[in-house]
Order: sequence, then C-alpha cells, then structure tokens
Amino acid sequence: MSRTVYVNGSFVPEADAKISVFDRAFLFAEGVYEVTAVLGGKPLDLENHLARLDRSLAEMQIDPPLSHAELRALHAELIALNKVDEGVVYLEITRGVADRDFLYPEGVPPTVVAFTQSRPLLDNPYAETGIKVITLPDLRWKRRDIKSTALLAQTMGKQEAKRRGAYEAWMVEDGFVTEGTSSTAFILDVNGTIRTQPLGHHILPGVTRRAVLRLAQEEGLAVEERPFTVAEAMQAREAFLTAASAFVLPVVEIDGKPIGDGRPGPAARKFRRLYIEEARKG
Repeated sequence: MSRTVYVNGSFVPEADAKISVFDRAFLFAEGVYEVTAVLGGKPLDLENHLARLDRSLAEMQIDPPLSHAELRALHAELIALNKVDEGVVYLEITRGVADRDFLYPEGVPPTVVAFTQSRPLLDNPYAETGIKVITLPDLRWKRRDIKSTALLAQTMGKQEAKRRGAYEAWMVEDGFVTEGTSSTAFILDVNGTIRTQPLGHHILPGVTRRAVLRLAQEEGLAVEERPFTVAEAMQAREAFLTAASAFVLPVVEIDGKPIGDGRPGPAARKFRRLYIEEARKG
C-alpha cells in the first residue's frame, strides 16, 4: 500500500505528492530538514528536533510556517496513517516557490513536506558487529550548524565509504575529525575520557549527541567537548557514533586499523542500551 505524504497542509498518496520546479530548495538548496526516529509508534526527542528546526529556520531567515503544536500533530497523523511502529519521520521546510533569482523572494509562503520510512531501529546488526569508518577531507561550507538540504559533500562521502567497504565517513579539517556524513563522532580516549567536537558553526548540533552527553554525565563519566585527531581516534580505547535513526553504533575500524580489540566496546554498548531504555519510557 502506498504511503501517505504531507504536502503543504494536505495528506496525499505519495504518487500525488508534488512540489514546483521553482521551489527554492530545488533551485538553491534553500531548505532545512529534521529526521525524527519513531519507536512504538511515537516520535523520539521531538521537542529537541523542533527546537533545532527553529534555529535552522531562523539562520536561513525563513519564517516558521507551522507552530510546534501543529508540527506535533503532523507527526502523529503521519505515523498513524502509515502505521509506523519503528522508523523515521522526515520533515522539510523550504523558502517556497518563486521565479529563479538569487535574492530572497518576499511574501512567499514556505513549502512544507513530510513523509515516513518504516525500518527496524532496535535490531540493528551493526550494534553487535560494529562498523567500519573511513576518513575524508571535510569539503563542506562553513555553516554546518544549519541542518540544510545542501548535502552534496555528505552524499559523496557516504558513497565513497560504501565503495571502500565502510559504513560511514568521518570528515577531517585541519587534522581534526569534525563529524560523520550523517552522524556525530565520539571516542573514549586513552585516558578514559569521552570526547567529541564542541558545538559551533563547524558541526551540526546533534540531538542524539546531546542525549548521549547527558547520559554520560549522569553516569559520572569524564566528558570533554574537545576535538580529537585521526591519530587519537585510532589510538582510542573505543570509538562510536550517534545519529537519530542509528542511536549509538560502535566503530571497530578506522581507515583499516582496528580500534581497541576490534570489537564493540562496553561504553558504546552501554550508551546504546541507556538511550533505548530511556526512549522506551517515553
């Protein structure tokens, strides 16, 4: 059965879900998006996703077309209509439709599109085997804190990772790992400290990143929002990544070099377990 998709106020069959060729997201990548995981038919951490959406819209100078209450209702309706138990809701808001011009159009209503994808999240085989990561130069623009639809460098990186038999690519700038193409990068360093990049224009403020940092502090673990080099990652006790639909996944190899003993470590396993337990509680 075809999915139901939300387009500008209407829930329609996916075959009928269309937007204009003059949409600014199509012409200039002037759109922002959020991907929210669904467990047990309920969206996870939706309030933090909506807060990040607000920030992205503000940075792009796009007025929010829907209130948080309306966006919550939109998510709930899509999940119900498509009978999603596990999966994600993808939401995109663009500047809207106007004849092609580099200047922002005035008085144009934003485009709002949302759809669901059903997929298993809990029984992810990579949680047991761990994943391989490669490193690549970070070729992105300088406002990576905006969750925009301008994802060319990320798709190229993800494809290169696949070509080289890896799950993810960690991007490197000035010798330091910034983040993955679709994830936040973490290590448990040789001193037993959990490290990840501090927030700034150079990385996306990950929603799952935020949750894992909070869980680490609640567990009394040493945490530093401090950059790490590729060499430090390769020497680390553990490495792992976080993402909305992947939760927490252990990294067991970087550029062909095993991390630790080459198997998923206890810290990554613990964070995945704690995150899922908290998510199930709602």
